[in-house]
Amino acid sequence: MSKIETLKMGFASLWAHKLRSFLTLLGLIIGVATLITVITIVDGANAYVQDKVIALGSDSFQITKTPPVVTDMDEYFDALRYKDLTMEDVDAIKRGCSECLDVGAQVTTSGHVKYGRRELTDVEIRGVTANMVKIGHVDIAEGRYILTWEDEHAASVCVLGAEVAEKLFPHLDPIGKTVKIGPHPHRVVGVADRIGSILGQDQDTFVIIPINRFFKMYGYRNRLQDLTITARAAHSERLPLAVDQARLILRGRRHVPYGQRDNFYIATADTLRSLWDNIKSAFFIAFIIIASIASVVGGIVIMNIMLVTVAERTREIGLRKSVGARRRDILEQFFMEALTLCLVGGGIGVGLGFAVALLVNRYTPFPAVVQPEAVLVGLVVSSAIALIFGIYPAQRAAALDPVEALRRE
Repeated sequence: MSKIETLKMGFASLWAHKLRSFLTLLGLIIGVATLITVITIVDGANAYVQDKVIALGSDSFQITKTPPVVTDMDEYFDALRYKDLTMEDVDAIKRGCSECLDVGAQVTTSGHVKYGRRELTDVEIRGVTANMVKIGHVDIAEGRYILTWEDEHAASVCVLGAEVAEKLFPHLDPIGKTVKIGPHPHRVVGVADRIGSILGQDQDTFVIIPINRFFKMYGYRNRLQDLTITARAAHSERLPLAVDQARLILRGRRHVPYGQRDNFYIATADTLRSLWDNIKSAFFIAFIIIASIASVVGGIVIMNIMLVTVAERTREIGLRKSVGARRRDILEQFFMEALTLCLVGGGIGVGLGFAVALLVNRYTPFPAVVQPEAVLVGLVVSSAIALIFGIYPAQRAAALDPVEALRRE
């Protein structure tokens, strides 16, 4: 019997017992679907982290009062009791960090922005130093960024995010127009290039104003908790030296004793990438264990059903052997049936996994990237299940004595 005929017999056996076949494959389908979903979501999150979160660049670092990514709530609550970063810290790093090419600061809050009858609420208001145009990653699409003298004199100027500009000025050029940030009028001097969304959150709904203007509007002391210092080294190879200098300056200013941990946090692209790798590994391992358990359970069910099938078809096996079928032919027939069963289940699992990932991507802020390699992974897992759990029933069928098989009712 040819391989094609064997496969046809396998599909015919599946189709003849549709409900039993589906229930048999349920565990395998769930296992493969979970595996594919995890792969697509992790790949999507990895692309998101690479493109968006790790936007510092290889030559920049950030200093914050609290952890840049919260993985331990106790650590976060402890950090809230740390001393606030201040503009004096920014100036000290500027003076003392010889490896730092630029040192800037940013602080944020939320508010509403209005032009004429149009008003936007929950807009991120960013107070920045003028040199953040060289350190940060906001590109200007129209107009210009904030100037140094405007920051020094707390000028009432602003740069609009792309979404804010589009909604407040749908048919107008916003440059030179006056918007109200809260009750305060500000002249628009620039519009930022569109960034897009991250985890479903729009990143273009912001307004940038000079940091001294920000403190004048919202107060100084009660806003320092959110102050972020961003610095850029002269070259990526000099980044570790720049980080060390900034750390020593802050530890001295904040009177941190030798041997005690920093009471502030420094993040580089590498530290964020390492943190994400740890989170990704833990996440991936947990779901792989779940998928493996489901697949093993599915494989055990498949083996049991194949043993039942061998018992049901004993006379058929005896008849085939009596007309010349070899042990290898019987072994191949039942193994191919098990392989067919698993590949069908694997195919359904792959399709279901992709469907779940796409639904997650569409209806939740979590990203998912469908990779063609995931199909191969699903089919390899299915084939492995067939090899592990299908070979024993096939051997049982091949070992049957033809005379005894023909006598059995």
